[in-house]
Amino acid sequence: MQNVIEAQGIGKSYGAVKAVRKLDFQVKPGECFGLLGPNGAGKTTAVRMTHCFIRPTRGSLYVLGCDVLSEPRKIKAGIGVCPQENNLDPDLNVWDNLRVFARYFDITGREVEKRCEDLLHFIGLFPKRKASVEELSGGMKRRLMMIRSLLNKPKLLILDEPTTGLDPQARHQIWETITQVKTQGTSVLLTTHYMEEAQHLCDRLLIMDQGRVIKEGRPKDLIAQNTARHVVEISGADSSVADLLRELRLSFEKSATHYYVFTESGMDTYQALASRFGEEKCLLRMANLEDVFLKVTGRNLRE
Repeated sequence: MQNVIEAQGIGKSYGAVKAVRKLDFQVKPGECFGLLGPNGAGKTTAVRMTHCFIRPTRGSLYVLGCDVLSEPRKIKAGIGVCPQENNLDPDLNVWDNLRVFARYFDITGREVEKRCEDLLHFIGLFPKRKASVEELSGGMKRRLMMIRSLLNKPKLLILDEPTTGLDPQARHQIWETITQVKTQGTSVLLTTHYMEEAQHLCDRLLIMDQGRVIKEGRPKDLIAQNTARHVVEISGADSSVADLLRELRLSFEKSATHYYVFTESGMDTYQALASRFGEEKCLLRMANLEDVFLKVTGRNLRE
C-alpha cells in the first residue's frame, strides 16, 4: 500500500535560520509514527509542513498521495490535526464546538448529529455535551480537541504533543484513545516530549536534533542498539565512581549528580556496585527510550 506520508529531503528555512535541514521519513498505513527531539529540533516545523500550515523550502513531501505544494486542500480534507494549544471556542458548549467545526468539512444535518454523538460516547464526554468549555478539566479539553480532529473520519491523525501538562490519569486516557483510533485503521503522526509515551504508542519513530534525523527505528530496536538491557543508576558524582567503572570496564554516562551504567548482566553489576557504594545509592532498572534519547542528544538543557 502507498505510504501515508512520504518525505524526501524536506527542509524549511527562515532567512539564514534552518529550522529543518534535511528530513527523510515515511509513515505506513495504520501505524503510529513518532517525531522526537529536544526543544528547537524542528519537530513542530516538520509537523506543520505535513498538515500544510507552512510550505517546505526544499525537498518533496506527499501526504495521502498528494503534494503539499500543489494539493493542500485535498490533504486537509483527509487529515485530522490536534495542535499543541487548545483552541476551543470558549463561547460555545461542548456539542456546539464540534458541530461548528464540522461545517469546515461540509458535515451538516443528521450526519453531524450522529458523528458528534458517536465521538462523545467514544471519548466518554457525552454527559458533558451541554457543558461550557470553561467547565472542563485540562484532560477533558484535550480529549475534546482529539475527537474534534476525528470528525471528518481522517485517514491520518496528526497529534502535536497531545498530553503536555496532563496528570497521569488524563494522559493514560489519551493513550487509550490513540490506541483505539489506530486499531480502526487510522495512521497517527505523533510528537511528544514524553519518552514513555513514545515507547508505549509508536510502532516506529525518529529522533531529530538541529533539524536532522539522528536515529530512526522501532523503540525496542533503538534501545537494544544504543544502550544495553539494564541500567544501574548511582547517585553521587565523585571521581572514585568513575575510576571504579573504568576499572571494571563498564559503559557509563555521567550527569551532574548521577552515573548511569549500561550492562547486559543487570543483577551481577548491581550487586557489585551496591556492595561498593551502598544499596541506598544504587538503583537497577530496565533500559528505556529516554536513555537512548539522552545518549544521542546529550543531557544539557536547550534554550
